[in-house]
This record gives sequence, C-alpha cells and structure tokens, in this order.
Amino acid sequence: MIKATVNGKSAFSINQDSTITCNGEAVDWSAVQVPSGDYSIIMDGNSYQAQVLKVDRESKTVTLQINQQQYEVAIEEPIDQLLASMGIKDALAKKVNDIKAPMPGLVLKVLVTPGQVIHKGDPVLILEAMKMENVFKAASDAVVKEIKVAERTAVEKGEVLIVLE
Repeated sequence: MIKATVNGKSAFSINQDSTITCNGEAVDWSAVQVPSGDYSIIMDGNSYQAQVLKVDRESKTVTLQINQQQYEVAIEEPIDQLLASMGIKDALAKKVNDIKAPMPGLVLKVLVTPGQVIHKGDPVLILEAMKMENVFKAASDAVVKEIKVAERTAVEKGEVLIVLE
C-alpha cells in the first residue's frame, strides 16, 4: 500500500492488488499520455488533463497540474511506512555533511553566517585552488552551525570549512 498526501493535507491510501483502491474504495480509471507529454485521465466517468511539473525523487514528491490547478503529492512507500513505525523515519534521507576542502587552497569569501538556513544549491563559500575560483554549494538543506575558516586564509585538503546541522 502506498500513502499519498496532497498539498500537505489530504491523505490517501492506495492499494494496487488486482484492482486499484483509494481509501478502500475501488477506483475505475485510465490514463493515456498525449503527444504534448501531458496525460489524459478518465476517472469514475470524469475527464481530466494532467501535467507533471516536477518530480523530486529524493524527497519523494511530485508536482502536478490537473485541470489548471496545481497539486504537490508526497509519496510514502511501504519501506517508508515501516521505518516510520520503527521510529527511524529519516533513515533513508541523505545525511547533512560538513563542507570540507577537496584540495589545498585559499578561502576567498565566506557567503554564509552561523545560524543561517541554507537550501540545496545555495552558494556557501568561494575557494581559490590552482588559480581557479571554486564556488561551494550546499548539497542539501541545512543550518550553518559553525564557520571554521576565515577569509583570505589557506586551507589543506580535507580540512572542515563549514559545520552544518
């Protein structure tokens, strides 16, 4: 059984045995991908036009537009439900790692401050190495716990530059 939460509110349980059920009720539906890449869906006699806007496999969310209305659907697979029942819900999530120097270099600029919330892809530090400027970006959402280096200082390979939590 898969659990789906729509826009953070509506929760559905979907079972895919011989027939598909939603919250215990049989659902009669069919879907076809049209040439534009959208989907034409017929469900319980009603017609819907759906478009997949975004798929985030890491967070297991899908953003859909159905008949001009946008929905964010969070998917919880059986393994996620099992881990949650064991109290280790985030066991499969990527761990936040501290930012370390991959090579010796000179810290040109620190772009964050302690306590700052950063998001995946945000630039956090610029390191000059081998006459090139390297912009370090956050690998995931995190909070800056501590900055271990100062601007215009040399660092060695493997040295922790920024501690994240």
